[in-house]
Amino acid sequence: MPSSDLRREILRGARDGLPIGLGYFAVAFSLGITAEAAGLSPLQGFLASFLNHASAGEYALFSLIAAHAAYWEIALLIFITNMRYLLMSAALSQKLLPETSFFHRMLTGFCITDEIFGLGIAYRGWLRPAYLYSAFLVGNLFWSSGTASGIIAGNILPAAAVSALSVAIYGMFLAIIIPPARQSRVIAALVAISFVCSFAFSVLPVVRGLSSGMKTIVLTVVISAAAALLFPVKNTQEKGDETA
Repeated sequence: MPSSDLRREILRGARDGLPIGLGYFAVAFSLGITAEAAGLSPLQGFLASFLNHASAGEYALFSLIAAHAAYWEIALLIFITNMRYLLMSAALSQKLLPETSFFHRMLTGFCITDEIFGLGIAYRGWLRPAYLYSAFLVGNLFWSSGTASGIIAGNILPAAAVSALSVAIYGMFLAIIIPPARQSRVIAALVAISFVCSFAFSVLPVVRGLSSGMKTIVLTVVISAAAALLFPVKNTQEKGDETA
């Protein structure tokens, strides 16, 4: 890739990752307060967030540490809550440039979060690893720094303020899914179906006992498979999109 194209992709990724990072910081700050109660130092909290990119998984991590759970219990729960990223990585790999090396395909898998995945799927044309790396690094630095800052602040802030900060991530996620849903009735319908199914899984006796990660895995596989069968997308792109 020419240096000018590489620089453009890096700058574009940093630009798109900045609003995500700001939302991450607010949520991670409240998680940092939980981490402080579990006895983690700011450095430990920073590293925990840098390596674990799921808010639900990180909350479970800090809660288990506070409960003095065994290492294998922590590892198993983190694995379950993060299993959905296996599916996201497999899906996003189809968007990468065909000549992308195996090493970069593996490394981009580490960069997947719900929001980074949304950016990658919405990206027009073939996706270059430099864009994902840049967006992820900016967002993850805010995420990790937010956790460390929350640990430093401890329990100084009132509970109402912490609760208000945690709402930011939902607004950010809506900002990612609404534009493509407005452009496609199929996507809009699938989003609505996902909401309904997610609620159903939280109240139905047979499945409500499943972990949140396992529910996400089941819903993702079933809904995406049904959508792929009923509404297949052609595996072709305009030449102009490939060079976009």
